This record gives sequence, C-alpha cells and structure tokens, in this order.
Amino acid sequence: MTQATELTDLSLTEAVRAIGARELSPVALTEAYLTRIAALNPRLNAFLSVTADYALARARAAEAALLKNGRRSALHGIPFALKDLYETKGIRTTAGARFWAENTPARSAFLVELLELQDAVLLGKLNMHEIALGVLSDNPHYGACRNPYHLDYVAGGSSGGSAAAVAARLCAFALGSDTRGSIRIPSALCGVVGLKPSYGRLSTRGLLPLSYSLDHAGPLARRVEDVALLMAWLSEYDDNDPYAAELPLSDFLSELEAGVQDWYIALADDEYFNDCDAEIYNAVRAAAAVFESLGAQVVPLRAEARLNVKETTQLSRTITASEAALIYAERLRREPDAFGADVRERLRSEGAASAVDYARARRAQALAVWQMGRLFEEYDLLITPCTPMVAVPLADENAKAMARARLSAFTAYFNMAGVPALSVPCGFNGQGLPMGLQIVAAYGAEDRLLRAAYAYEQATQWLAKAPPLAV
Repeated sequence: MTQATELTDLSLTEAVRAIGARELSPVALTEAYLTRIAALNPRLNAFLSVTADYALARARAAEAALLKNGRRSALHGIPFALKDLYETKGIRTTAGARFWAENTPARSAFLVELLELQDAVLLGKLNMHEIALGVLSDNPHYGACRNPYHLDYVAGGSSGGSAAAVAARLCAFALGSDTRGSIRIPSALCGVVGLKPSYGRLSTRGLLPLSYSLDHAGPLARRVEDVALLMAWLSEYDDNDPYAAELPLSDFLSELEAGVQDWYIALADDEYFNDCDAEIYNAVRAAAAVFESLGAQVVPLRAEARLNVKETTQLSRTITASEAALIYAERLRREPDAFGADVRERLRSEGAASAVDYARARRAQALAVWQMGRLFEEYDLLITPCTPMVAVPLADENAKAMARARLSAFTAYFNMAGVPALSVPCGFNGQGLPMGLQIVAAYGAEDRLLRAAYAYEQATQWLAKAPPLAV
C-alpha cells in the first residue's frame, strides 16, 4: 500500500484529529488526494474540474498558519470537493450544463466562503445530473459519473459525483444538493452517508437553483461522525439567504454516542414502502432489528395511509419542474438544444403545469409539513428504505428509464415536508452493490437523527467496506 493510499483511507474525523495533533501535514494529505484523483478519476469521471494548483496553495497556506498560530477550525487543512452547482469565485461552475461550460462566478456560495474562512482545501468541482434535474448523473455533456462499486453502473444523482468521490476516497468530504433525494439517492447507491438537513438549516445562497421551494444543501462523508462534525461547522445562519431558517444551535457531536435506548421508532411497512428489491426489504428489516437490539422499540407503520406519500411525491415533481421551468424559461425558448434530451423533456412537460396544478402541489407540501409534525409527536424517528432499487447499468436504457421513474419514490416526500433525512449504508446486494437505510427525524432534530444513525453504524460492519478500486 502506498503512503498516498494510507492517507486517503483516513476518515474525515481521523484526519481532523491527526492534523490537530500535528501528526499529519495538510500538504501531504492534499497531495495524496490529488494523486488518487489523477489515478482514478479517468475511470470514475467524478470530478469535472480539478483545482490542483489552487488546492496545493491553500494547503501550504493552511500548514503555515497551523505551525504559526494553530488551526482556525476543525476543518483546517482538510481537502474537500463541491457539487458543480456551488458557485466558486474564479473557478468554473457548470451545474452540469453545456451553456455554463465557461461560467466563472465573481463570488463564492455562502457555504464555500465559510469553508474557506475555516482554511479547508478545495480539490475541485464534481459531476452531476444536468442542472440537478435527474437521479442518474448520466451527463450528456460531460460524460456519466460511474459507481465506484461497479464502474459500468450509475452513481445516482443528482449529486452523483459527490457520492462517488467520497466513496472512492477522492476527498475527505463533499457537499451536494437535494431537491427530491439528490444527496440521499447517490449516497445509498455508492455506500456513503448523505444528509439532507431541515429546509433552511444550511444556506443555499450561491447554489445555482433548481427549485427554490425544495432545494437543500447538505454534506456527504464516509461516516456518520464525519457528517455530524460537518454540520457543527456549516450550520451558520445566513441572514442574506431568504430561504434560510434560524434554527436552535447544536454542536451535533456532544450526544452522538448516547444511543437510542427507549426510543420509539416507526418502520414504514405498507404496500408503498415495501415495493422495493427483496434484498433492500430484508436489509431494512435487519436494520430495524439492530435498533431493537440497541434498546429501541420499533413499530410497523402504514406510512402511506398516514402521510399520503405517493400523491405528495408525484406532486413534488410539479413544484420542481415548474420552478426549474421559471428559472430556465428564457434559455429553453432561445436554446432548447443546449439541454440534454431528458432534461429538456422534463422542463417542457412537467414544467408546463397549470396554476391550479401548482397550487395543488403547494397545498400537498403544506400538508406534508403538518403530517410530519403530527407523526413526530408520537415517534422519535421514522425509518424506510432510501431507494426502492440499487444502481443500474449505464448501458441498459430500459433499466435507466425505470430508475428515473422510481429512485426518488422514498425520498421526495421528505423534501416536501422539509424535515431532515439521512441515508446510511445498510448492506450490499448479491452483486456487491450498496443499499441505503433512510432515517428521518422531526424538523430541526438533526442531532437526534445523527445520534440514531451513529448507533446503527457502530453496531454493524458496513463501515469497513470500501469500493474494489485499484490505483
């Protein structure tokens, strides 16, 4: 094993501790990631832009500051990457679109500025489904992002590059966005931890938008503890973001190891949520048994009847495409061929909803918020499969069509409700493809969500798994 491989095997939390103890150089860690990116990205296509010179300059500055004054934050000197819809000053930001191939913003997104103030090190920008309107990251302009567990399979989307890069050890963590499942779906398909926080918890200012009503920013990392650490440093209220919510502060870490003894957990158990691959169904039941072994009471819940998930999920498409059609209306009129076929069709068909259709969808969103509030008066958590199926082959058009229709079936409702939801690995199918467990908590309760996910993660062996990639 090379030294570069050893360093990139460190989790975010391990790297933070090593840098804090001055046992690890930010420059050495950055060089290790850049070496691994150079070796693996030609196969994965997770990065659209690699900012090697910028990253090394930032790492050298972080190391000098560390030696002189100590570290500025826990993320000091930590290499990360961004879904390519986060605006980055002077660095290309495409949102996976051909018409933004040369777009270089004059200012960075709020979260990027926050990370820069904390002396984190940007490695580059990550592949994604075009304009974030899709679940495959099979990008017609920049090439498909590939699944690290099987290079001929999709990575999921729209934050496919974020999940693939984290799983393949190409960065310590990544940021993505989630409108109908776009962090959780690729996290489940690539075997990493991905969190969609409460709506407004993390600023979306400076993210190229898809749907103002449903867009969420969020982190992806290899471990639950890593995600909790990131939330502690990213949850700064942005009073210049009209969609930001000033939620009570939490360090997300102090009670991470406190467990779930005597918690009351609902397990989605009905025709809707049970309509998934048999191996996913069994993995979720096994996860429920793990929670019971940890002292929780798990209660089957007919979630679809209680929450109206199927109709609300379908109506979430109306909001997403209608708001995207507003954002891209002029370009769609002038340059329709600038869009890939699947995105163009969705903007034209789903984006053509009537005012009545849009009003109906917004009514469903308000009901989802209310329904989840009522549910969490009775339960501490809700657990469901994250996706109804695993990754599908890139060359199989029929399988991809099915994936487009089904992959967001279990995630989109929680964007409508605005509550925090997380995907954590819960096993692998017979082909060695990852499966994800979705854990959902009440609005603003990310600390409890992470605490439960950490307890589950520590009680299982999935943490030790890694993609079979040779450098």
